[in-house]
Amino acid sequence: MTSFLFISSGLFLGWSLGANDAANLFGTAVSTKMVKFSTAALIISIFVTIGAVFGGTGTTETLGALGSVNALAGAFVVALAAGVTVYLMTCYKLPVSTTQSIVGAIIGWNLFSGSPTQLDVLSKILGTWIFSPILSALFAMVFFKIAEYIVKNCRIHLFKIDMFTRIGLILVGAFGAYSLGANNIANVMGVFTKTSILGSLQIGFITLSNTQVLFLLGGLAISVGVFTYSERVMKTVGRNIFKISPVASLVVVLSSSTVLFIFASEGLESILLNLGLPTIPLVPVSGSQAVVGAVIGIGLAKGGRNVNYKLLGKIGLGWVLTPLFALIISYIALFFMQNVFMHQVYL
Repeated sequence: MTSFLFISSGLFLGWSLGANDAANLFGTAVSTKMVKFSTAALIISIFVTIGAVFGGTGTTETLGALGSVNALAGAFVVALAAGVTVYLMTCYKLPVSTTQSIVGAIIGWNLFSGSPTQLDVLSKILGTWIFSPILSALFAMVFFKIAEYIVKNCRIHLFKIDMFTRIGLILVGAFGAYSLGANNIANVMGVFTKTSILGSLQIGFITLSNTQVLFLLGGLAISVGVFTYSERVMKTVGRNIFKISPVASLVVVLSSSTVLFIFASEGLESILLNLGLPTIPLVPVSGSQAVVGAVIGIGLAKGGRNVNYKLLGKIGLGWVLTPLFALIISYIALFFMQNVFMHQVYL
């Protein structure tokens, strides 16, 4: 029973991710009224869980290399610190990153326990924080120009364009939800993989390992976050940074989903290895950063005149403060857990 209580902080972090990062997959679609919120939430819930259970191992290994949290009480505090940080940022309607919060919290555990922080792994993760929104913006600029050309040069009735856009938003949203689950479940449950006592689970002809059971619980927690608290962040990303059309919203979702998939796909990594090409690191990246980058890319493709740079600066400040807050909260909470509540937070 104590073990399940400790895992609850990971579930809270999953709820926070659902309320924040997962919502951004359909934020632009919902804000432009192309897809109903209830439809978007259902699609996200199904596919984010599938992605978490069947595609989440690659990024979990990378995050585990940053800091191997080896005590259940320590894992509880790390996940709780990350969840509290994301929740506080969400209250201010800022699309922050669970990746940044969990990285900051793990570093806090490293400092408290005296464990070394693998700088090569940290630099790889930090690099994606810069590269992923830039890559998403570039994808968005290219996809937007292609979409703009198709709309202008192909004689498609407006009603058909509307129908195709709605279908496209649903398809790429499902793709993005799968990629988010595969990429970001490490943020939610990764710190528990070395300490969990959960066993395997048989569902029909499918056998889930103990790690996959953890990821299933995390996926369900993300789903709850989507349904209960995600519309606030949707409005920030979908309406306030840049006013976009339904077609542009499709481009945003496609661009951000592609970035999440690239950094989560073990299959893509295997193909690149077989071809003798440099591989793309399997690193948890921020869905929020990818979406914001894509929205900026659309704005730049349209000349950059209507981009809300003031709000963009506020969001950027949130990205900087998130890991710092998570680190401080984690370190202080670990001290209280070990010295006041008398639970060993590291071995």
